[in-house]
Amino acid sequence: MPPIPGSGLAKGLAVTLRTMTKRTVTAQYPDVQPELPPRTRGVIGLFEENCTVCMLCARECPDWCIYIDSHKETVPAAAPGGRERSRNVLDRFAIDFALCMYCGICIEVCPFDALFWSPEFEYAETDIHELTHERDKLREWMWTVPEPPALDPGAEEPKEIAAARKTADKLQAQEAKEAAEAQEAEQSRPGETPGRAPGQAPEAEGQE
Repeated sequence: MPPIPGSGLAKGLAVTLRTMTKRTVTAQYPDVQPELPPRTRGVIGLFEENCTVCMLCARECPDWCIYIDSHKETVPAAAPGGRERSRNVLDRFAIDFALCMYCGICIEVCPFDALFWSPEFEYAETDIHELTHERDKLREWMWTVPEPPALDPGAEEPKEIAAARKTADKLQAQEAKEAAEAQEAEQSRPGETPGRAPGQAPEAEGQE
């Protein structure tokens, strides 16, 4: 059905008429903090313990505002005769928020959940160099990261969780079956006379 001529103008005027009679409200910021949406992109927090220095975030950043330095160290063998292995040790992790455009690619590509969005946005500085946050500052932002929202009860369960739940249910059913068989075997075992070893012939009654 083709749109009625002038319907767009009528909708716009309806919005104008609804709002023109309402009282104007001015947000008293910073005395009153705004209510931010749950997925507000304010600043990026670093969970350093999860970082493996894979460099994915720095390579994928379109603004090249992530700076990472690291070195390798040798880890002794876990068991005698085993092989030593090397691992990356993080020396520096910094983000220049003067260049960051808050696209969130670094958070999306991180395979180890080391980067998170924080809704904090009050980190303006008088010196542009102060907008380069080192790893200690990025770690402090982690305290402001909100908890993840609850899962939708009507959503489909992830395949990994469904597979793990299926395996756990299978093991539980197998253990219950083995326990029932053991209990049944215990009950069906013939009784033994107390004080007499298995296989020992019973003593004659009335023997002195």
